[in-house]
Order: sequence, then structure tokens, then C-alpha cells
Amino acid sequence: MSATGEAAGTSPVSDIGRMTGFSDGVFAIVITLLVIELRVPEHRPGELFDGLVEEASAYVAFLVSFGYIGVIWLNHHTLLRLIRGTTLGLNWLNLWLLLGVVVIPFPTAVLAAAFAHDGNDHDRRVAVLLYALTAAAMSAPWLAFFSYLHRRPALLGEGVSAAHVAAQRARPITGMLLYLFSGALGWFVSPLLGLIGIVVMILYHALTSEGVRRRWPHRRAVRR
Repeated sequence: MSATGEAAGTSPVSDIGRMTGFSDGVFAIVITLLVIELRVPEHRPGELFDGLVEEASAYVAFLVSFGYIGVIWLNHHTLLRLIRGTTLGLNWLNLWLLLGVVVIPFPTAVLAAAFAHDGNDHDRRVAVLLYALTAAAMSAPWLAFFSYLHRRPALLGEGVSAAHVAAQRARPITGMLLYLFSGALGWFVSPLLGLIGIVVMILYHALTSEGVRRRWPHRRAVRR
């Protein structure tokens, strides 16, 4: 067992290179799969423009999910910068996180179909609720990741404090609650308002991708 692993009280610590490479590969594949839902519409000669307009919901769903996956990738990149190595526990948590990522194309397709020109209001409510529940579930592995690191400060990179990691737990908690609120808004009030709520939450995670601000320094005090 490595010295870092013994200090952390965890399984042996290994380099994060394989975790980073595998995760980036998953993100790249999933974000590419989104484009499969974009297709040339069936149309009569001279009606291509009308056919493209009727597929507008698919374009909107694609852009929302492309941005969502991109924001998750940015947050994941920041997350891996917090650690000096990985353990078996962190690898499992990372797989849990990636599970949420690979599922995203499904609620995206459902959302696009529900908001198509021939969709109805009930289907749109179901689609928004499904997307919101998927996004809320995505917050759980982030919370587990930060909690795991907070309990094992020896895994943190140089200059990263346990207090900084603890402060980041507010973000997935906020995400979980407000995505659920967006789903409820879409179900009980208006699917469009629920979708707007989801987009606002994606923007929130984009703006805080480098972490929330702290009132305490993130660097450890040097022991003399």
C-alpha cells in the first residue's frame, strides 16, 4: 500500500490518468450520440423548410443536452483537479457519475418527441418531469464524491483544503432540490416553465463550474 493510501485509510492510491481518459471518452461518445436524434425530416418537394421548422423541438432538446453534458464535463474536470490520486472507492463513485451521463440521450429524445408539433400537454409534462428527475439524480454522485474526499483529506491535491471540498457539497444539494422543483413546476404548472427552470439550473452549474466562493482560504496553513 502506498504511503498516501495508508494516510488516507483507504485502498491503494493510483494515478488519475486512467480515470480521466476513460471519463473523457465516455463524455465524448455521449455528447456525439445526441446528434443521432437530429434527422432530415420527411417532406414533399418544396416543403423542406416547413419540415425543418417542425423538427425545432429536436434542435432545442439537442442544444439543452449538449450544453448540459458540456457543463458536467467542465465540472468533472474541476473535480479531478482537486485530487492527487484515485482509489477503488473513487473509481466506483466516478462510474456512478458516468452512469448518469450516459442516460441523458434518452430523456433528451423523450423531450424532443413530446415537444414536437403533434405532441400534447400531458406528454410534455411527463417529458419535463423525466428530464428533471434524471438531472436531480445526477446530483447524488457529486454529493457522494465531495463527501468521500472530505473524509479523506490525504487524497486531496496540493493546496486543496478539506474546508474547500466541504463547501462544494452545497452545489449538488442545490441542484438536486431545484431540479426537483423544476420538475414539479413542469408537471403542476407549465411544461415550458419547468424546462426554463432546468435551463436556469444548467446555467447555474456552468457559472459555478470552478466551485463556490469561500470565505476561508483554500490553501492549508504551513506547519512550522
